[in-house]
Amino acid sequence: MPKLSQIEKGTFMKLFNRGGYVLNFSTNDFNLFTLESVGVPLCEVYKQSKGKSLMAYISEATEDDTIKLLKDLLDYYEVHYKYEIENDEEHTKLYGRCKDIMDRILYKKNPLASTAVELKEKFSSAYLSAQIDLMLKMQSENPTEAIGKAKELVESCCKTILDEKGVEWDKNWDVSQLTGETIKLLKLMPKDIPDTTPVATEMKAILGNLRTIATNLAALRNPYGSGHGKSASYKGLEERHAKLAVGSSITLVSFLWDTHERKGI
Repeated sequence: MPKLSQIEKGTFMKLFNRGGYVLNFSTNDFNLFTLESVGVPLCEVYKQSKGKSLMAYISEATEDDTIKLLKDLLDYYEVHYKYEIENDEEHTKLYGRCKDIMDRILYKKNPLASTAVELKEKFSSAYLSAQIDLMLKMQSENPTEAIGKAKELVESCCKTILDEKGVEWDKNWDVSQLTGETIKLLKLMPKDIPDTTPVATEMKAILGNLRTIATNLAALRNPYGSGHGKSASYKGLEERHAKLAVGSSITLVSFLWDTHERKGI
């Protein structure tokens, strides 16, 4: 498992440590929480305040145990501090950084995880960011759902770009039509590459395949994704297939969004 840097650990501590307290835990509740999380009642063991006990533990615990406890505390924070997340700008930013760090750690075995985190930071839409989170999570937990979300992410990205460019789109358009219109708007059609451009043939071939990615995601979703009812005997694809769909979606969306931002300069 990837390691947390000291700066990253400090970011979590800044979110959780409230002047010696840890969130809203009493000493007894904190001991019970940490005992259940990592098998250690921190205040009982370290004989210090909750905040200092937490700092002492993560300074000497194994990487896996540190990540486990911080992840559990972050989950607790998400449940019990929704108002703060939505209304306190400083803590909203801290929470966002902690969540992105944890995503990087937990999804490191997916080589596109860092791209996904960067993509979330670029999107101003909370909905798109939430889609990415859910899609990554579902790769292993529910590959069928991940395949559906991969296709939906492309649709949402294209609609957002078209909206920001003031281009009307038909609600009946499928993902292939949405992608085609977006590619045309961003001048990513093969015909937009002059023949005199170095490696023009290769670039035209790659650009020509962009729309194919979206079309094939839709084709994959129809029998295997989350958008259609299934019989009792239905068997979905495996995690590796979901990762292929998710990876293709993230690659396409990242390229389209980067181009959209570049065109807006």
